[in-house]
Amino acid sequence: MAWTFRQMVADARADVEGVGPEEARRRMREQPNTLVIDVQDAVDLGACGLIPGGINITLGMLPIRADHELPEALRSPELQDFRRPILVTCGAGGQAALGAHLLTRMGYEHVAFIDGGTAAWKAQGFDVERPA
Repeated sequence: MAWTFRQMVADARADVEGVGPEEARRRMREQPNTLVIDVQDAVDLGACGLIPGGINITLGMLPIRADHELPEALRSPELQDFRRPILVTCGAGGQAALGAHLLTRMGYEHVAFIDGGTAAWKAQGFDVERPA
């Protein structure tokens, strides 16, 4: 049987921590250097918006941007510290779980995903920014 998106997400969720929007917001306040990564494709980003201070790195590009062995021009400067707290989000949380799992497997130490994604963040009444 083929491995489905839902199975991939379930496996990722079993391996990484998911936090609700309130917990994510608390962590961002207590640790201002927390990096928020939205892994949606740029065309989908406009539907939910971007959590303030967050950056967009698509799920497909995340392993490249996070790989310290690739040339510096390909890497994201925000991902140079394996100990930096990271919260991964997307529209509804599935891709976020996959992204958080990927970063954990790559050696990042303090990674969680926002359960419910940016949609859950907005449902709590928290602000979002329109992507550039």
